[in-house]
Amino acid sequence: MIEDIELPKALKRDKDLRTQYGALCYRMMRGKVQVLLITSRTRRRWIIPKGWPMSDRSPAEAASLEAWEEAGVSGKVSGDVVGYFPYTKYGDGLGPDLPCVVCVFPLKVKSLAKEFPERHERRRKWFSPKQASKKVAEPDLRQLLRDFKPPKS
Repeated sequence: MIEDIELPKALKRDKDLRTQYGALCYRMMRGKVQVLLITSRTRRRWIIPKGWPMSDRSPAEAASLEAWEEAGVSGKVSGDVVGYFPYTKYGDGLGPDLPCVVCVFPLKVKSLAKEFPERHERRRKWFSPKQASKKVAEPDLRQLLRDFKPPKS
């Protein structure tokens, strides 16, 4: 539940908080789960694909579109949120830092494209959930990755 998330101390008002939708992209290899992480564009940190709400798409569809644009992922997204995590989107001098909560949707990867919109701006790599949890900076995303179990299809 969003109410259970510990928000950054700097948050003063509800209107300060932004919502984003993320995709936890996964596949099964030899009976084991692997998750896909990508690098952020500016700081090159390991993250999951995520982005802003879109008026013409459901939250799960927005997460799926972000996975395509940022990682070249095609697959089946679930409409059920697997978790949430707070983080700060840094303006890096281009605007204010924004406190965000990301609603995460599982996306079973069917294919990875060689050509996709942000291919020159990011790296992508498969990890076990345990390995992935050690690569990301956000504590709640670490926990979400460690605990991830693919939904029953």
